[in-house]
Amino acid sequence: MKAHDGMYIDGAWRPADGRDTIEVVNPADEQVIGKVPAGTALDVDTAVRAARAALPGWAATPPAERAARLAALRDVLVDRKDEIAGTVTAELGSPLKFSQAVHAAAPIAVAGSYADLAATYAFEEKVGNSVVHHEPIGVVGAITPWNYPLHQIVAKVAPALAAGCTIVLKPAEDTPLTAQLFAEAVHEAGVPAGVFNLVTGLGPVAGQALAEHPDVDLVSFTGSTAVGRRIGALAGAAVKKVALELGGKSANVILPTADLAKAVNVGVANVMSNSGQTCSAWTRMLVHGDQYDEAVRLAAEAAAKYGDRIGPLVNAKQQERVRGYIDKGVAEGARLVAGGPEAPREQGYFVSPTVFADVTEDMTVAQEEIFGPVLSILRYEDEEDALRIANGTVYGLAGAVWAGDETEAVAFARRMETGQVDINGGRFNPLAPFGGYKQSGVGRELGRHGLSEYLQTKSFQF
Repeated sequence: MKAHDGMYIDGAWRPADGRDTIEVVNPADEQVIGKVPAGTALDVDTAVRAARAALPGWAATPPAERAARLAALRDVLVDRKDEIAGTVTAELGSPLKFSQAVHAAAPIAVAGSYADLAATYAFEEKVGNSVVHHEPIGVVGAITPWNYPLHQIVAKVAPALAAGCTIVLKPAEDTPLTAQLFAEAVHEAGVPAGVFNLVTGLGPVAGQALAEHPDVDLVSFTGSTAVGRRIGALAGAAVKKVALELGGKSANVILPTADLAKAVNVGVANVMSNSGQTCSAWTRMLVHGDQYDEAVRLAAEAAAKYGDRIGPLVNAKQQERVRGYIDKGVAEGARLVAGGPEAPREQGYFVSPTVFADVTEDMTVAQEEIFGPVLSILRYEDEEDALRIANGTVYGLAGAVWAGDETEAVAFARRMETGQVDINGGRFNPLAPFGGYKQSGVGRELGRHGLSEYLQTKSFQF
């Protein structure tokens, strides 16, 4: 798509406050494919004012009508799914098939789920001699990342719209074209002016202005834990609510009774998906000592098949960051069995699919989020040792457990300190709550739990 040179505010594309722009680069060939405005605090203020003005009308709109707008938005996204996939591929570098299957399809499913939920949700309920009333929290400041550019937008905007909130979106500077395409879809779906607003820009400028704006009632942020702490501090100064979906270092626990080959192959595929740029990726594979050597062999063979099947990382900074982690893993004594720090291509921000063996839980590659196609395989002695290792990081976003018996896997999963666990390769469910424990965040996205983040509650006693 052709980049807009303005901001989508109050139902129209409007000139930006300043003249600074952000170049959008295709990470596969390092070519500039567009430019968007670098929003200022004034742009953010204009957008927030529009959202505040639109709030009373949208909040008073019957849920059935809000549901109809969401259904219309879903239909527009369906009509433009090929354009969505192509845009994500151009600015993120994701292979086109993955963009079609995930980057375009998942947001459509989420938008549809909130169209259904908005029409059926009990915004009032009787509790004893009280009526409990759920109403929109107000103006939402949504700050989204680049790794799943449309999914993360829809996961915030759709429940906010369903709840009756108005929104100002600040998307990641690496993938703003997808956000502009989404703004076009919102407009085409007939969402009233001011209900959704888009300001492109840099995090320290536009993002900070949005997080600390006094007329923003909730800040919903997805990104790194370090930035999440900063967002929380800015919002906390005004005692406003935050929803934070942050980093992860998820454990893939393979119990001795599991189908080892299947668990390893699916685990490697999970880490390599989206070039490893997934916060919930199972980047730590935990294997019993008796099966460890075989698991390492299987993982190395599986990773080798992804050499020309994964896309680049999003930018040069991310490429160097991931390569630096690989160097650190080698320096700390981990054994490379696939990949390595050398760039596999002369052009583009590619990193080789990499697997480390002989990783101990104190190593950097076992504790810190790398956000690239890098898997660490750790050995455990027994189930209690596996649980201790699985829970032994500051993160708790996702995870997986494999066992021959589902009951055995669930029993282990119940003791994991993490927000979401896949049992024997369980599929993604857009209705299930997504979010983390510990430093992986605060709050939940998707489904009924995701909608509740955008509501505040009052009660009437009779």
